[in-house]
Amino acid sequence: MKVLVADKFEPSGLDALTTAGCEVIFEPEASGDTLVAALGKTMAPVLVVRSTQVTGAMMDAGALSLIVRAGAGVNTIDVGAASKRGIYVSNCPGKNSVAVAELTMGLILALDRRIPDNVAELRAGTWNKKEYSKAKGLLGRTLGLLGFGHIGREVARRARAFGMPVLVWSRRFSEDGIARSSAETEFDVRVVDSPQDLMSGSDIVSIHVALTKDTRGFVDAELLSHLRTGAYIVNTARAEVMDYAALKQAVQQRDLRVGLDVFENEPSAATAPFTDALITDPRVYGTHHIGASTDQAQEAIAAETVRIIRTFKETGKVPNVVNIAKQTPATHLLVVRHRDKPGVLAHVFEYLRVAQLNVQETENIIFDGAHAAVARINLDGAPSARALDAMQSGNADILDLQLVKL
Repeated sequence: MKVLVADKFEPSGLDALTTAGCEVIFEPEASGDTLVAALGKTMAPVLVVRSTQVTGAMMDAGALSLIVRAGAGVNTIDVGAASKRGIYVSNCPGKNSVAVAELTMGLILALDRRIPDNVAELRAGTWNKKEYSKAKGLLGRTLGLLGFGHIGREVARRARAFGMPVLVWSRRFSEDGIARSSAETEFDVRVVDSPQDLMSGSDIVSIHVALTKDTRGFVDAELLSHLRTGAYIVNTARAEVMDYAALKQAVQQRDLRVGLDVFENEPSAATAPFTDALITDPRVYGTHHIGASTDQAQEAIAAETVRIIRTFKETGKVPNVVNIAKQTPATHLLVVRHRDKPGVLAHVFEYLRVAQLNVQETENIIFDGAHAAVARINLDGAPSARALDAMQSGNADILDLQLVKL
């Protein structure tokens, strides 16, 4: 199986893919037209990317069956286009969680102790202990986590070690009381009912919601207005979940201190000129979108990417797939008990074709000895009684038919 890796990737992962029997084509600089050309030339069924954009036009250029995002999220991939083309999209959730959580805590500490300013003055030849002795400290200060997935949980663990009470808001807790109670018990946190409650009840807020159509621009002027004057806010998630114009205004009006690892209009290159109105404010500290960039995280992501591809190669199944329908539009289930002989299911499917019924899902369960089987076929409609009778009478190896309305 050919695997085109069109981004940076750990050497250990490349070696493991080769060991797994894959033909690896490593083109880390491929993007845009060069990626289109590479997909067309290699006809690789598997594509691995990190930050490289993958479009529908790229998918049409080759013979893709699987796209793996070597990281969390899939925002660089046109998942809708992949779904229309029957291409699996998978990612590596949770594998960079510790790295991002560590940077989150680093930014919180930096904001409180003004570490970057300390270093800058020392390098400039100034000793200013009087100024930098001023700090609130973290013990007893309430940390609010907006979102409580893999990364939020790791931040909570570290915050509790600092003696910080932790508030949590997650949309899923409003829908699942059992999950809410379990999170409170396991992580020693308090779940609040709304994002506004989280903002108003926290000294420090850290954002960990995933980027979806519902969370784009989620942290807006209204939500920021609930922060206490002088509060800290950290974003190591996605720039798109926050209204940065509103944040700039809130910094000025409410004297917020801000730590950012993600920015609007980030350069696509690893090194490039960069300007941002927010980062010129002395109350704002920034890092270069490096949350997942530790050796440990990248090794873990590479190992998970290899696991996904190996599983696909050996079984046809895809771990962590993100674009499989949670519920098909099937309305009826056809259960066919039959002798396990060639042509039985082809006979059934021919009747379904004539009736213009679409098969949404199917499985064939084999009994011991491989003499008989039961096929379960999900359909988008119901065959007529006449069609069912003809289907069964037309093949002596069909033992029984049942139609169940879903």
